[in-house]
Amino acid sequence: FPRLKEREHTEAGVLSGGEQQMLTLCRTLMGDPDLIIIDEPTEGLAPKIVELVGQYLQTLKARGVSVLLIEQKLTIAMAISDRALVMGHGSIVFQGTPDSLRADPYTRKEWLEV
Repeated sequence: FPRLKEREHTEAGVLSGGEQQMLTLCRTLMGDPDLIIIDEPTEGLAPKIVELVGQYLQTLKARGVSVLLIEQKLTIAMAISDRALVMGHGSIVFQGTPDSLRADPYTRKEWLEV
């Protein structure tokens, strides 16, 4: 995240939402985790920043870091996922691969509104 380098002397509380999200991801990785849990990392972010977050999550995956991603933006989730689970009314209504989710018109129509 080159933008963070430009803002290295700025207090975290005055960073934009996207910059704060980037900072959170970077701080998380300082502990060299095997697994990270990320809840809605793209919520409220500009499209360009959403793309950066998606690329960053792909990089984590390539490095062997497991990511448990809770995300409403289906395109991001499907791009990085090996498995997908869909929750509806507090229960798992689908589980499988992204390809099987793409091929499941019922789940997509009833639960994903796509």
